[in-house]
Amino acid sequence: MKNKLVFATNNKHKLEEVSAILRNKVELLSLKDINCDVDIPETAETLEGNALLKAQYIHENYALNCFADDTGLEIEVLNNEPGVYSARYAGSEKSSEANMLKVLKNMEGIENRKAQFRTAVSLIINNKQYLFEGIIRGNIIKEKRGNSGFGYDPIFVPEGYDKTFAELGSDIKNKISHRALAINKLCDFLKEFDYEKNNL
Repeated sequence: MKNKLVFATNNKHKLEEVSAILRNKVELLSLKDINCDVDIPETAETLEGNALLKAQYIHENYALNCFADDTGLEIEVLNNEPGVYSARYAGSEKSSEANMLKVLKNMEGIENRKAQFRTAVSLIINNKQYLFEGIIRGNIIKEKRGNSGFGYDPIFVPEGYDKTFAELGSDIKNKISHRALAINKLCDFLKEFDYEKNNL
């Protein structure tokens, strides 16, 4: 019998991505699965803070073990913007297209294209909090390329590759991405976790 964990997200792309990474290690429940239709506020100033806010909301209101993530694109020359504001960089409507266009405009004529994606995952099990982080470095290109993925994937080329996340496709991205690195750390932790001792 697989152990159940709630992934506190309404983002279907994230859910699909994490489900693919976790495969059969745990039974992943979405907010929809637990009948939670609240848009949980992300008001913290850090990725770690937002991930914890979301996990705490589910744990406190539904008494379920859960985890949540927050991810940001951090661009060196822009003082690590958009960072915690990545989803709403160009406005509250959270348009990926508008966000990418704003990044490309802000980087016009700039040679330093270094950037990184960073994911923070907050896990709460039996009132204990755990934090996991995944980082992948790369560069912002000057125009969009590729059709898969979501968010800033069409303008980010990870180190060691000559294609964007949107060109590499989900199979490769789910092995090397920031979210994959953080979720794999979570999986490694869950594998060693004593479920009986901790009554999960």
